[in-house]
Amino acid sequence: MKQYVIDEIRPTDHERLKDRLDEYFGAPDLGDIYWLPMEPRLYTATQAAHDQCHPLCISLYLCPDSLVCEFLVRTKNRIRCDCMAYATPAQREWIIETVDAMLEGLEIMF
Repeated sequence: MKQYVIDEIRPTDHERLKDRLDEYFGAPDLGDIYWLPMEPRLYTATQAAHDQCHPLCISLYLCPDSLVCEFLVRTKNRIRCDCMAYATPAQREWIIETVDAMLEGLEIMF
């Protein structure tokens, strides 16, 4: 799996990050997995055409000492679909910038 991983998160920063994720995305669906909705302007043509699959999301897995962000664009509405694919370069950049901005906003620096 292609991922963006932020590791060595301190316990106090973990709690602050969990609070922020809960605030923005609600309680995690599965364990510590959150769903980051992707901005529709970044959808590929195939992804944009699949209205029934929207919103497309990126999974964020909050571990005790790390945050794992998958580069697989998913739909929560289906297990498999043609619109699910690894992030394009623009989508990857958006994922990294979004996660980094969240960490900077919490003053969690590495």
